Amino acid sequence: MKKMMLIGRTDSGKTTLADVLQKGYSDARKTQSIERIGTVVDTPGEFVENRRLYRALLITSYDTDVVAMVMDATENHTLFPPNFAIAFNREVIGIVTKVDQDVSTDYAVSSLKKAGAEKVFIVSAVSGEGLEELKSYLACEGESC
Repeated sequence: MKKMMLIGRTDSGKTTLADVLQKGYSDARKTQSIERIGTVVDTPGEFVENRRLYRALLITSYDTDVVAMVMDATENHTLFPPNFAIAFNREVIGIVTKVDQDVSTDYAVSSLKKAGAEKVFIVSAVSGEGLEELKSYLACEGESC
């Protein structure tokens, strides 16, 4: 199983997603520090919201296989600048959360791709939409993936 680090704005659904992927349910809470939940590394939203804390994200990424930029489908602006992903020497994917809110995911998908996401997953931790595809991706190891 790939070890994944989640980065994104506060309240984008990172902790809920990590809980559901690893435990099957969520203990809704605010992440105060870098936290490991099974094979998922959850980071506080402040780490991507404040450029002074980017170093913590870069250092933490060294212990993971993949970095996931997380963006809430209801967001109307992004924190991820174009080509943000090149800062990481890991595979970088995008995850659009909260798609159960019945909103368009076009802006979020476009923003994540511009930021350098190699692949974008569209998920809902509430309805379960897209979680199996993400789990399959994380379970896949080797050249054939």
